[in-house]
Amino acid sequence: MIIPGILFKSQTSFSSISNLKLNFKSFLNPKFTLQFNPISSLKVVWRKDWTLDKAIENDKRYKLCARVVKDVLNEPGQAIPLRYLDKRRERLRLNVGVKTFINNNPGLFDTYYDRIRPKSDLVPFLRPSNRLRNFLEEEKRIYDENEELVVSKLCKLLMMSRYKVISVDKLVHVKREFGLPNDFLVNLVPKYSNYFRLTGSPGEGQSFLELVEWNPEFAKSVIEQRAEEESQLTGIRVRPNFNYKLPPGFSLRKEMREWVRDWLELDYISPYEDVSHLDQASREMEKRMVAVLHELLSLSLLKRVPVPILGKFTNDYRFSNAFSSAFTRHSGIFYMSLKGGIKTAVLREAYKGDELIDKDPLLGIKDKFVELLEEGWRERAEMFRVRREQVKKDMEMMAAKNGELSEQSCEEAEL
Repeated sequence: MIIPGILFKSQTSFSSISNLKLNFKSFLNPKFTLQFNPISSLKVVWRKDWTLDKAIENDKRYKLCARVVKDVLNEPGQAIPLRYLDKRRERLRLNVGVKTFINNNPGLFDTYYDRIRPKSDLVPFLRPSNRLRNFLEEEKRIYDENEELVVSKLCKLLMMSRYKVISVDKLVHVKREFGLPNDFLVNLVPKYSNYFRLTGSPGEGQSFLELVEWNPEFAKSVIEQRAEEESQLTGIRVRPNFNYKLPPGFSLRKEMREWVRDWLELDYISPYEDVSHLDQASREMEKRMVAVLHELLSLSLLKRVPVPILGKFTNDYRFSNAFSSAFTRHSGIFYMSLKGGIKTAVLREAYKGDELIDKDPLLGIKDKFVELLEEGWRERAEMFRVRREQVKKDMEMMAAKNGELSEQSCEEAEL
């Protein structure tokens, strides 16, 4: 654990740590009890982490293209008039026209002409290109190869919830973050009826996914698995706990540093443990909430999730209303990015610089999509290079001809 001791002065936002009273036995002497007063005056300074912000920025163009592709694929027949898509620019967060976007990202769509209504004029339509269809086949293959991983993720999301049941609408909303396939409710859930059951009224938007069977193998968090692996490797029992490491330049005041040290000494509470007996305002629930947030980010594809999306599960996972303050309060575990005007919770230990350390197997889908995009970008760059060279040759030929004409004019003038 690395906790620097000098507070970094900043005019940026902070979070308060209040109404926390620590009273626990020392590990060195169980008879000795430590008593701490409430620490409402302690504040954690938020500071920008440039490397983790860069990780988010790196995916900006990829995510924009993925949004547009998703919109077209969701259309009947997977085709849409170009002008209809252009009207969705604001929702898709496109800062250029659709036609410009298509030209900037060749290889995604084919353009053809058709009628919106019988006897209407022909207008340009968009449909997936052959390359994009080949990618969709690759996507299906990767999902098939990692079906067990997807099932375990879905089980874990349900197992951490208060009643082992979550609204279908919420799960559909977060499927991209956790790598769930688009058709998981239609194909995956019925196939694994031993784990899942759909209840409620799907047609009325009141459907829920319920956990049928508790699998003990899934009920181990990333932190618990890591502790077990270290114990087997060293032959010494390793106590499950968080990796706490502030990046260079981040530091805490003495009082906060001592609070963090004492908070880490509290027993780790598994996110899969029944905590119905715990008081929502207790220090144990704070520890458990951080464990759930850590596990959710660990299950996500990019080890980061927008805070508003996590907020949809406040009741399901018994988060406090001010749960987002945990990301700045525990800044050695998390980082809360403000990149793009969206609060995004990032798991620090998952990154080395701006790169993920251990990639989720389902990120192979993203890699294939990026390959598709980069192939189109290379072709576009090559097309512009050829055009520039042709323009250069044309200019040189024109200059040569102008030179010949000038010489000819001079010779005629001398005669």
